[in-house]
Amino acid sequence: MNAPTQSAAAGLVRLARARAGLTQRQLAERASVPQSVIARIESGARQPTIPTLERILAGAGVEVRYRLEPLEDHDRVLAAEHALRSPAEQGAAELAHAAFVSKVVEGGRRARRQRPA
Repeated sequence: MNAPTQSAAAGLVRLARARAGLTQRQLAERASVPQSVIARIESGARQPTIPTLERILAGAGVEVRYRLEPLEDHDRVLAAEHALRSPAEQGAAELAHAAFVSKVVEGGRRARRQRPA
């Protein structure tokens, strides 16, 4: 069986939880789901249904909004390039992306703490 890869849901849940400053357990309590569900979604081992994802994100204080847009060609190009990478390269790219997201989240936290009251 292949190792789980980061999904859009995993990234959304992780980012929303980090922005809210919540632990997995705290988010699970707010969303009325077991903590193990949050952990499996964040690891990519589980893909939540849309209603479950909406409930979890609401627990972090954010909402999902949908907007249909034409697919831009660069999306296909990026997806094709990613598919050509070896599993190790894909994993490294996903780790680099996760590190970048963490830096962005931390920068946002610092900026909020530095705002004048």
